[in-house]
Amino acid sequence: MRKICFLFLITVMLTAFAGCKKGDFAPKLVYWSMWNEAEPQGRVISRAAQAFTAETGIPVEINFNGRDIRMTLQPALDAGEKIDIFDEDIERVANTWGSYLLPLDEYVNAVYLTTGGRPYSHVVNATLLNLAAQLGNGSIKNIPYQPMAYVVMYNKDLFNRAGISSLPKTWNQMLDACAKLAGIGVSGFTVDDAYMACLFGYTINRIAGLDAALSMVANNDFSGSQVLRFGQIWENMAKNGYITAASAANVWPQGQINDFAAGKAAMYLNGTWLPNEIRGNAPDMKWGSFAFPAIDPSGDGITANNFGAQSFGINKKTKYPDQAFQFIVWMTTGYWDVTLAEETIGIPVANDSRWPDALAEARTVVDNTSKRLPWAVGMEDKAEINAKIKENFARLIKGDITAYQFAEAMKR
Repeated sequence: MRKICFLFLITVMLTAFAGCKKGDFAPKLVYWSMWNEAEPQGRVISRAAQAFTAETGIPVEINFNGRDIRMTLQPALDAGEKIDIFDEDIERVANTWGSYLLPLDEYVNAVYLTTGGRPYSHVVNATLLNLAAQLGNGSIKNIPYQPMAYVVMYNKDLFNRAGISSLPKTWNQMLDACAKLAGIGVSGFTVDDAYMACLFGYTINRIAGLDAALSMVANNDFSGSQVLRFGQIWENMAKNGYITAASAANVWPQGQINDFAAGKAAMYLNGTWLPNEIRGNAPDMKWGSFAFPAIDPSGDGITANNFGAQSFGINKKTKYPDQAFQFIVWMTTGYWDVTLAEETIGIPVANDSRWPDALAEARTVVDNTSKRLPWAVGMEDKAEINAKIKENFARLIKGDITAYQFAEAMKR
């Protein structure tokens, strides 16, 4: 097995400069990124790459694709274009582009300059690294960075004004919190079209559990009693003003800007990326977060949550796998891991990196999560199901249909 250790960086530097004239360099890394150059993530990555080159002598050419990488990467890989590193969502990298990935098990068990004498696998989030191994059928083929968790984000100032002294862990406690918020003229929740299926999936999960939710999608069968129960819960929420009236027609990002950032709603089931997305709209927001409450005994509780990350993959055809992984270590430990988290109000991946204040409570959710839920609990896996949820949920909270009519419409 190839021995990779902290002396590797020195070796790379000597190799880089030995026999090279000024301006010449052999092992240049080409990195295709999911970010746009103007995004906070893109700006940090650009600076990190420049610092990496200054430290190691290894140039990094970044191709900022933005989200179009989902369409552009595979044709480029198939055409044999030089790409050493690429990134995207951890599941997309593993599932969509898994056949292009270099196995990294040897690398994650090695020691590097920025890992303090410990193997890389000992200094980064073990839960996410285990997720990468699961997605790789036992082999780690992509490296998580910029983790995320799907939680209830809330406005601490509004909770304090309403006299909410403890975070809801059950649905009855949630209803009590919403009643207090209504007392100060604020709705409990908002949502928009981008996250209606997520709200549906989480509620179904808390009513009937993960297996039941996934079975509904797999069998395209929404005839179960849990669908009526969902309808009754959110019909009641709408009638009491516990979800904004605008939610029925909100097109993303209207819910997070017009309702949540504006202080019309105190809660939004969303991801830990939200503080970064609306930082310009809510610069003084005091952020909090908690797990979506438990509803029925047959469902999952607050220790079941969706979490994930973006991730780096290394093209198995790269000529420079060692240098490519060294860049990944550079990005996911030490200074640049912390800087990426701070400047994007995101979650760091290294265990000893400090979380931003806006996400401090999210760490409790992540640390206590024992069951991982898939994105939207599977409700976005099929486009027709996602569309049906959005159509009928909007009608439900608008008051155009009852809970029973909602259940009947979902059966069809």
